Amino acid sequence: MACSAKIFFTIIFLVLNIKTLVEGAPQVPCYFIFGDSLLDNGNNNELNTTAKANYSPYGVDFRDGRPTGRFTNGRNTADILAELLGFDHYIPAFASAKDSDILEGVNYASGSAGIRNDSGSHLGDRIYLGRQLENHQATISGIANLLGNTTSAKKHLNKCLFIVGIGSNDYINNYLLPEIYPSSHLYTPIQYATALIDQYSQHLRTLYEDGARNVALFGLGQIGCIPAEMKKHNTRICVGSTNNAIQQFNSKLKSLVDDLNTNFPEAKFTYINMYSISSIIAPLSVFNRPCCKVLETMPEGQCVPAETPCSLRGIYLFYDDFHPTEVANRIGTNRAYNALLSSDAYPMDIRHLVMKNNIVYDE
Repeated sequence: MACSAKIFFTIIFLVLNIKTLVEGAPQVPCYFIFGDSLLDNGNNNELNTTAKANYSPYGVDFRDGRPTGRFTNGRNTADILAELLGFDHYIPAFASAKDSDILEGVNYASGSAGIRNDSGSHLGDRIYLGRQLENHQATISGIANLLGNTTSAKKHLNKCLFIVGIGSNDYINNYLLPEIYPSSHLYTPIQYATALIDQYSQHLRTLYEDGARNVALFGLGQIGCIPAEMKKHNTRICVGSTNNAIQQFNSKLKSLVDDLNTNFPEAKFTYINMYSISSIIAPLSVFNRPCCKVLETMPEGQCVPAETPCSLRGIYLFYDDFHPTEVANRIGTNRAYNALLSSDAYPMDIRHLVMKNNIVYDE
């Protein structure tokens, strides 16, 4: 345990002391985000859903301390990556993006959204991946109007970075809730992962056809180690069966990246290994507790409104029962952008993805 703690704090020190030197224009002209609550920055605020974070104590460390719809105490992965890419502002949510803002990117992510349309439906409305792509079509039309035609819009999009982080709710709010959803009765973990990846693949092909050429796909973290899953199984250690199911998905997603890069050689897809990156928390169960007091009724596991969160937020990895704190987001995003280990990204990290001359990691 002492050795694990030493490694943990060493990595935190290294990661949190990475400085981003921004000189001139951002590394990419535009940046688009698709995903779930780990990336949502306000798209759920006006939806009829319990999956929203537009209330205190969410956002306590974000700018003026007001909630924005981000499911954390401060910045999320989308925000931190925008900084690393050199943007001097955060990418706006689709719900609030206006006029020429869309030329620099849009965030379509939605809390409780999944690859499957029904994932998270018991929580209320959500913008599942298929609908996010429909929203992107509307954005493309807007860009075409701004640039003169669809051809110019596609050329512009060819230069952008696209990140997609989705799939967690297909487990947390679907497969792992057999009392609500039938998926676990219909599929084995391997069959379910295959079905998810097949559907995901079609969505990614649509994204490619719409002009995406630089795409980072975030794998799933160790869902078996989140506070909600450990509470459900009444254990203080990570739930192995859950993590094994997650690894089935991640393995197939990594293989999908190879297929996409083979079939679309003019594009670059890369896999971000959030399972490996998040594995640092596995032996450190003391960190698998939420910083805020959480609700025991719907939406179970989210922060109790207006309750004061823990004061030492810098040493907590989870803000509520599902979502990481800003410090955990910083650790993960920095490693996604600039891999600390070769296992962090395949075949390259995001920094190399957006470079003209890509340096590819060994598998």
